[in-house]
Amino acid sequence: MEFTSSSGYSIGVEIEFQVLDIKDLNLVPFAPLLLEQAPKILRPRLSLEFIKSILEIQTGICDDLRDVENDLLQTCALAEELAADNDFILYAASLHPFARADDQELSEKERYEMIMQELQIIGRRFISQGLHVHVGMPDGETAIKVCNLIQAFLPIFLSLSCSSPFYEGKDTGLLSYRTKLFEVLPLAGLFEYMENWNHFVDQIEDLRKYGIIGGIRDLWWDTRPNPQFGTVEIRVCDLPVKFTSILALVALIQSTAAWLAEDVEGSSALSPYLLKANKWQAARHGLEGRFVDPTAILGDHPMQFRLAAMILKSRVSPYASKLGCDSYLEHLDSIISGGTGADHMCRIYQNTGDFHQVVRAIQKEFWQ
Repeated sequence: MEFTSSSGYSIGVEIEFQVLDIKDLNLVPFAPLLLEQAPKILRPRLSLEFIKSILEIQTGICDDLRDVENDLLQTCALAEELAADNDFILYAASLHPFARADDQELSEKERYEMIMQELQIIGRRFISQGLHVHVGMPDGETAIKVCNLIQAFLPIFLSLSCSSPFYEGKDTGLLSYRTKLFEVLPLAGLFEYMENWNHFVDQIEDLRKYGIIGGIRDLWWDTRPNPQFGTVEIRVCDLPVKFTSILALVALIQSTAAWLAEDVEGSSALSPYLLKANKWQAARHGLEGRFVDPTAILGDHPMQFRLAAMILKSRVSPYASKLGCDSYLEHLDSIISGGTGADHMCRIYQNTGDFHQVVRAIQKEFWQ
């Protein structure tokens, strides 16, 4: 299994939008229709997911955050126009607040049909969307090193991105219920410590040999090396509800990956108990949650995720400057002080008691 080298910590971003009816604001199974009607310039940037109400937008390989911004601005704007022409809207959040899982239609792809046949009710309940960020790595050894080390900071990324407090018309009490839905899936969750690239290859080959996976894409870890793209892929995040927040989070992820690759020595396995506890706190409480750094790099005492995010931002700022994404990183301050999309959703619902008003308000604020 060869690792395709990438230079300069290049970036690729995947955003999974919900397709909603413009009138009743419920999920509608018309992502395939939008893909079919998309102009040729847009079609390579769109992809279908396992349910027909999800439309994924992908960037190309971007050298820096400015390229990411321009790529997404063009593609998202064209996709929104296409949706509007069909009386749909695109909605950025990781769970729809009142849609029913049983009402969703599966995409007609053989792979998705096989997955759903295996997952049964667990798969049918999984109607969530996320943000995936690829960061280019020079070689497989560096990719494994970053995957090992970045485990400590994935809960911070999650705490900054929470956008799924509601599910099937209920307040779940969590700020990222998507996280708990996702963890039920097989081969999902933590990336277990790997000694080196060969150790990773051996593990993957064993899983293939016994027919457990067909390839890397069947591993739904919170982070994973992607040999084909030559990247480390971060998959832990909810989808932020604002465009500027997406860019800020991508800047933090890219800068953190560069910092770990260049300035932090490889380490032994981190405590899985601390990793799981931190992830729970991020999903349950968001920025108000309790974080314990298993590496002690950010501090050797418990702290709020809000403080941990501030310290991490400060620590990686020199790398953000080198990568030219420092201006995007600064927007994290507004998330840290004002709260996440989930915090905003909860405030709207507490004031109105109406999930439709939550969707309307959040959808209108995407470009603000």
